Amino acid sequence: MVREKLVVEPQDTAAQNIYKLLIGCIVPRPIAFVSTVSPAGVNNLAPFSFFNAVCAEPPVVSFACGVRAPEKDTLANVRATGEFVVNIVTEEIAEHMNLTSGEYPAGVDEFQISGLTAVASGLVKPPRVLESPVNMECRVLQIIDVSKRPSGGSLVIGEVVRFHLDSEVVQHFKADWDRLRAVGRMGGNEYTRTRDRFSMIRPVV
Repeated sequence: MVREKLVVEPQDTAAQNIYKLLIGCIVPRPIAFVSTVSPAGVNNLAPFSFFNAVCAEPPVVSFACGVRAPEKDTLANVRATGEFVVNIVTEEIAEHMNLTSGEYPAGVDEFQISGLTAVASGLVKPPRVLESPVNMECRVLQIIDVSKRPSGGSLVIGEVVRFHLDSEVVQHFKADWDRLRAVGRMGGNEYTRTRDRFSMIRPVV
């Protein structure tokens, strides 16, 4: 039996409740653990769960950053330098990642707060997270300021110019998910592991 559904009109609903709907229903979400560096050379590290791949040729990823006043260090750094690194979050570094999610004052180096190790990238200035098994060095292709409203955001689109891959986790271009142990974002304070999976064969038409 199909139950009658509640209808929500975004224009008549508080943005706070729309946000709850989005993060509660679009689950699980992968996490972009984004490292950047300011023009003055201060490192920044922050997680973003509005994140995904865009295409493979060229390899492009995107993440969205919410509106803040003043602007979040990540977005300000990306605008200024045109570079960032996406580090994949695993169970081993989840607690460290969570430490970086606080609303710290501008100019704080979250690598120091998290206890994670900043290691030099090869083609971009922002450092990589050594403890993450997958790092993607990126150069900005486009920043789309979707909305400047309090619950608005900006979409950062970047081309991956170099991958760094743990050879025990990724072999022959295929990730071993049991070794990767990636973490996903749910709503509120909830996260999810990626251990419970099932298979379906795509139909041949």
